[in-house]
Amino acid sequence: MSKCGCDAVGGHVLMTPCLHPTPRPSSISLPWKKLRSKTRLKSTTAVATGNCRGSFTWALNQTLGGLLLPRRESSEEKVRSKKRVFFLDVNPLCYTGSTPSLHSFGHWVSLFFQQVSLSDPVIAVIDGERCNEYRQKLLPSYKAHRRKFSKQLPSQRFSSVSAGRSRQVVRDVLRKCNVPVLKIEGCEADDVVATLVGQVLQRGYRVVIASPDKDFKQLISDEVQIVMPMPEFGRWSFYTLKHYIAQYNCDPCSDLSLRCIMGDEVDGVPGIQHVAPGFGRKTALKLLKKHGSLENLLNAAAVRTVGRQYAQDALTKYADFLRRNYEILSLRRDVDVQLEEEWLFDRDSQNDSVVLSNFFKLLGETQKLTNQNTSHSSDG
Repeated sequence: MSKCGCDAVGGHVLMTPCLHPTPRPSSISLPWKKLRSKTRLKSTTAVATGNCRGSFTWALNQTLGGLLLPRRESSEEKVRSKKRVFFLDVNPLCYTGSTPSLHSFGHWVSLFFQQVSLSDPVIAVIDGERCNEYRQKLLPSYKAHRRKFSKQLPSQRFSSVSAGRSRQVVRDVLRKCNVPVLKIEGCEADDVVATLVGQVLQRGYRVVIASPDKDFKQLISDEVQIVMPMPEFGRWSFYTLKHYIAQYNCDPCSDLSLRCIMGDEVDGVPGIQHVAPGFGRKTALKLLKKHGSLENLLNAAAVRTVGRQYAQDALTKYADFLRRNYEILSLRRDVDVQLEEEWLFDRDSQNDSVVLSNFFKLLGETQKLTNQNTSHSSDG
């Protein structure tokens, strides 16, 4: 009985099939048998992974007449092959903690252009005027404590670029770096981004959202990633669906539902524990893992018992409370904005260094002038 030969040639493995003295079963038919019944396939070429244990049948499945068939592209590879479009969430970058800061904006945008997106298309989005009105009508406490960047900059630090000029300075820097800047009246930047993400995906691109805002996690998928500024490390860091599942052990839909139940203190959205103290995170996670989403859970609780009595009572009594939280915390995807073709062009980055250098020079001169004014005031 002959043995199988296995040799590596040109990055492939040449498989010599085992020849058995017994005839092949009649039930096995080769696709070329009728065409060339007298022709024997003496060798076949296949791409091997791992060790050389491929059987003759496996080799035939990978080749046709000794010719190497193209390898099927995995779904992950197909996604990676798509061109990226970045959305830059500008407002959070303009703060150090809760303090408005143009230095913070310059720092993170500079790192973004150097380390994250060199020439990919970038679309910057800024909160529109009266952007919180829609949600504050539903819940007056929504973002009630937030300080407005455009309305207030510490005068002692930004005397010449304060008040109404701050946003204009930001827009000018981005536009000079060939980044379109969107600002939709009455709309939060998050909702504008969520609406445009759907349009970009329909065009066959994948999306990366540059923002520290946790609200964008509800958009994460195989084709939507987040890249976050990490102050503790001084760099941007990518956050993908794999990271999300490893962190929360659930899909983005379930996470949004969990936030609606537990609330969001940062955004001023109270959780169910404020009206039903016995209802905690552990109970919420258990119920959501079983029912999948908040709406499924509420619909089930309306017709049958879904948990212990305190949980059942809370879900039926405060169903409207929870649905209101969902309307507030879920991103809108119906903003009146249309993607323009030119926004998808590769970004010309040749002006970046000059524009950002001039920006930091302006901030330095402003700081110097402010210090001089402060010194004269103290002397007087």
